[in-house]
Amino acid sequence: MLTLPIRKELFWDVDMNRFDEDSHARLVVERVFSYGTVDEFKTVWSYYGKEKIIDMIIKAGYLDKKTLSFASWFLNIPKEKFRCYKKIQSTAVHWS
Repeated sequence: MLTLPIRKELFWDVDMNRFDEDSHARLVVERVFSYGTVDEFKTVWSYYGKEKIIDMIIKAGYLDKKTLSFASWFLNIPKEKFRCYKKIQSTAVHWS
């Protein structure tokens, strides 16, 4: 069960009876980075810490372009280091 003060609506596709912030940490970080409020972001930052957040967010399977840009800027990590950036580049259509 989610005990952090984060909106449960961020996890619309998850059975909240089987969900907790420790075993689903990467999903929590991805959703808060993508859809969370400033207060939710601060909560997650305080709970997991910088190093764990960096580890999880660079391994995210998907971040929209805006969230990826924010994460890259805020964490001072080049976009190329993010797993999802590599996916975007490998599936991009190249016109000649």
